[in-house]
Amino acid sequence: MKNSNGLVSKRQQLILQHLKENHTVKVDELSKKLGVSPITIRRDLQLFEANGIVEKFYGGATLVEKALDDDPSFSDSSEEYTSQKHAIAQRAASLVEDGDIIFINSSSTALLILEYLEDKQVTVVTNNGKALQISSSPNIDLVLTGGEVNRRKLCMVGDYATHLLSKISADKCFLGVSGVSANLGISTSVLQETTINSMMLKKCNGPTIILADSSKVGKNHNFLIGEINRISYLITDSNADSKELELIKTKGIKVLTVNASKE
Repeated sequence: MKNSNGLVSKRQQLILQHLKENHTVKVDELSKKLGVSPITIRRDLQLFEANGIVEKFYGGATLVEKALDDDPSFSDSSEEYTSQKHAIAQRAASLVEDGDIIFINSSSTALLILEYLEDKQVTVVTNNGKALQISSSPNIDLVLTGGEVNRRKLCMVGDYATHLLSKISADKCFLGVSGVSANLGISTSVLQETTINSMMLKKCNGPTIILADSSKVGKNHNFLIGEINRISYLITDSNADSKELELIKTKGIKVLTVNASKE
């Protein structure tokens, strides 16, 4: 029994390591790689989902951001990952102008923009409930969409949130995504957020800015948010695949890269 428990623990640690490195796993790929049945992998992912580590989609799962930050096995990579997110958010905030009305989606990276707006007079419209926890300037007017609450991500989705967004025109739109690809556009692993993100793109009169760390560049997830030509800017880190970035540039998108180093 002890040996059996040890094998289970080792297998799950390997899955967690794969999630930390790639942010997304596919059941069939893990099954072949680890030499176990797809049912076994699905049970592991169900366990991780119950503990708030992953969000499942058909055929696989995506790592919930910051879910493994408290695991000492991943402390170094978590520090670097957090540094990348802050650098991307700070670069995004530099594109915001005084008086702007901006959309920010449920992405934790996009939400960090609030920390870097300084004294700009900005109206922020978001479906991200965590915005209430962010320390930001009193010059920021915060508008929450309301709607059905996704308790795991503390974001608001559904018809009510979408309807409110449909009544607002924004100057700029900042979206964090699960994947961005020159050929397949921008995508998410969470079905309920597809409509929200698409509406933000639709109701933006100015630049649309995608925030994606290097692990998401060149990747595609199950649910399409928009075609690649809906993007004005992509902000990512210097570890992103250079060939994919060149392909994205050929689509007319401005690519901004940041260097994120540990402090």
